[in-house]
Amino acid sequence: MFKRNLEIREVKGKIPFWVIAERLGVHENTLRNWMKSEMLEERKREVMGAIAQIKEEMKKKGEV
Repeated sequence: MFKRNLEIREVKGKIPFWVIAERLGVHENTLRNWMKSEMLEERKREVMGAIAQIKEEMKKKGEV
């Protein structure tokens, strides 16, 4: 199977897609559709930024 957006998949770890989508203000299905083809750099940065914010919040709460 072809894996697109591998960098995002690796960085997100066990963070559910719905949590990332909620942070981005989109539906989970939208994010999953974005993951089906390689994202443009701007969108990739946006998603990676959301993941970084979520991880930072998890770290502060001691969940990581």
